[in-house]
Amino acid sequence: MKVFRMLKRSIRDACKSVFRNFSLSLASISCITITLLVVSVALVASLNVNNFTKEIKEDVTIVVFINRETDKDGVNFIRKRIEAIDNVNKDSIIYKTKEELKEEMSKESETLKNAMADWDPLDNPLKDTLQVKVKDIKDIKKTDQIIKKIAGVDSTNYGETMVNRFLQVFKVIEKGTVIGVIALIVVTVFLIVNTIKLTIYSRKREISIMRLVGASNFTIKVPFVIEGMILGIIGSIIPILLTIYGYSALFDHFDGQLFSPLIKLLSPVPFIYQLSLLILIIGITVGMIGSLRAVRKYLKV
Repeated sequence: MKVFRMLKRSIRDACKSVFRNFSLSLASISCITITLLVVSVALVASLNVNNFTKEIKEDVTIVVFINRETDKDGVNFIRKRIEAIDNVNKDSIIYKTKEELKEEMSKESETLKNAMADWDPLDNPLKDTLQVKVKDIKDIKKTDQIIKKIAGVDSTNYGETMVNRFLQVFKVIEKGTVIGVIALIVVTVFLIVNTIKLTIYSRKREISIMRLVGASNFTIKVPFVIEGMILGIIGSIIPILLTIYGYSALFDHFDGQLFSPLIKLLSPVPFIYQLSLLILIIGITVGMIGSLRAVRKYLKV
């Protein structure tokens, strides 16, 4: 019960302190707000970039061209052999006849449609295909080589040169976004911690008086840590609101895509709420750390 009473008193004192030292509290809140806004923007950008690269990876397809002499049983044999490969996504395999391919190509281009207009089933130079997606794009070359060796497979194509370039770009993007976000969070913690240190340092006399009347180190620290938590919560409000309403407006304005249908934005729900929770946790954590470090290190409590 004594602990609960002390915690209740500490929360009350912390709330009073925020308003009593409003100008200093406002400086801390402003710093938290600005830095968390930057972190929010960075997280939105990096998570959408990672989602885009993930979708590109999942969309890479190995097109398997089947020999013209292969009948339906032969196609089924090839399909089963492909399904047995560990890296193949079995549910994604799509079989398309040369007539279906002709129709699809005709719809894509008026020029192709005119060129194919006189083709009959016997004259059609296209080949039946199996479109195969892999689980891990990093092993796509190895998977492609296995498929080529299956009896009845004429050739395969997955745009090897382009895919290799994509893989290199994806590595750079993934590492860059992770390093960028971590760097921003470190800078954010540094700025907020130092701002809160200044806020608490200005109240050195108040802490000295508490020590003179016999207050323990723990008793002194708790109100300041709670005060830091309160500052973090208040400073997180504007970034959270802007994240929720700003991202939703951005998503609606661009119809869920950026520049091209290939670049799809993450759906606002539950993304914005997960991100908002993360921002709140960062705000609370750095607020508490800033206060604790200031009381322990700068004021020698």
